[in-house]
Amino acid sequence: MAQIDQSENPGVPSEVDSYHSLFPLEPLPPPNRLQKTSNFSYITSCYKAVNSKDDLPYCLRRIHALVFSYDFHAGAETMFSRHFNDPAADSYFTKRKWGQHEIPPPRQHAGLLPESLIWAYIVQLSSALRTIHTAGLACRVMDPSKILITGKTRLRVNCVGMFDVLTFDNSQTNHLALMPQYQQADLISLGKVVLALACNSLAGIKRENLQKAMELVSINYSSDLKNLILYLLSEQSRLRSVNDIMPMIGARFYTQLDASQMRNDVIEEDLAKEVQNGRLFRLLAKLGTINERPEFQKDPTWSETGDRYLLKLFRDHLFHQVTEAGTPWIDLSHIVSCLNKLDAGVPEKISLVSRDEKSMLVVTYSDLKRCFESTFQELLASTNGSCDRNQRTGSL
Repeated sequence: MAQIDQSENPGVPSEVDSYHSLFPLEPLPPPNRLQKTSNFSYITSCYKAVNSKDDLPYCLRRIHALVFSYDFHAGAETMFSRHFNDPAADSYFTKRKWGQHEIPPPRQHAGLLPESLIWAYIVQLSSALRTIHTAGLACRVMDPSKILITGKTRLRVNCVGMFDVLTFDNSQTNHLALMPQYQQADLISLGKVVLALACNSLAGIKRENLQKAMELVSINYSSDLKNLILYLLSEQSRLRSVNDIMPMIGARFYTQLDASQMRNDVIEEDLAKEVQNGRLFRLLAKLGTINERPEFQKDPTWSETGDRYLLKLFRDHLFHQVTEAGTPWIDLSHIVSCLNKLDAGVPEKISLVSRDEKSMLVVTYSDLKRCFESTFQELLASTNGSCDRNQRTGSL
C-alpha cells in the first residue's frame, strides 16, 4: 500500500499506460546524475505500480524509453543487498600495503555462509535455468543484483527477457542461433554466483582472485561444492547442460525438497487460520449491516424490533460486556468462540441482557443463526429489488 507524495516527486508520473500509483523500489538518482547500469548499459529505474485492469501490484523495470512489467513480490530483496552489501567482506581479497599483516581466511559461520544455504540456492537457481533452457531460451541475467530473495531462502530471477529485447537484431534470419552460446554463458554466470556466495564476497570472482577464492572453498566446503564451481567456470570442449550438475547436488536435492514440503505445511496451516479469519469477518460484516441501521423500508425502529433486537443484544454480548466493577471486559477468545457457535448454529443456550438490565432473553445459537440469516436475506432481497427497478428504469 506504499504511496509517494506526488508534489514532492514530480519526476514520477501518476500513470504509465494502464498502471498507476507508482512507488520507487530503488533510490531515484538526481536527474542530472543519471548513470548507466553495469548489467544493461542503459539508465534504469524500478517501481511498484498497480494495474487498473486487475487491481494487482506489479514491478515495472524501466529502461529509459521502455518499460517491462514483472510480478511484484512485496518485501523482496536482492541477493546483492542481503549477502554482498558489506565492504568489509572483501578485505580478504584486498591487496595488502607494505608492512600490513595478512588477514586470516574467514570460516563457515564466522564470515562465510553455511554450506546448506549455498546448496539451497544452487538447487533453486539450477532449477530456474533448467526450466528456461528446456524452453530453448537463455536467462542472461544470472547476477546477484537480479536475483530476488523472499522470506528466508526463496529465490526468484528478475529481469529475464530484457536482454532479448535490448539486443534484438532484425537483420538476423535465425534469432535462436546464438541461444546455445547464451546458455553456456548462463552456466558460467551461475558458477560465479556460487563462488561469490562461497567466498561471501564479489571480489572473489575477479580473475586475479580466483586461485585464492578456490583455496578458500577447498578449506571450508565439501569437494562436491568445489567440483561444481570448477565445472561451471572451466572451459569445456563440449556443450554443457545444467542437468550435468545434478550428480554433484546428489542427495542434497532431497534436503531441499523436504524443506520445501515443510514450508508448504507451515503455509497451509497459516492459510487455514486465515480462512477461519475470513469466515468470521464475513459474519461481522453481515452483522454490521443489520445492527443500528437507522431506517429500513421507512421504518426507523426496524433494527430495534423483532429478530433484529435479538441480534443487537447479541452484539452487546460479543463486544460490550463489563466486569462487576463496571470496567470493560475484553476477551478475544470469547468473541471468536461466540461467532463460531453462531456460524455453526449450535443448540447451546445463551442469556442476552438488555442495556438497562430490565429484560433478559434466553435463546439458542441455532435461534440466533435463523434470525441472522433471515434478516440478512431480507436486506439482500430489498437491495436486489432496488437494483432491478433501477435497471428497468434505465432501460425505459
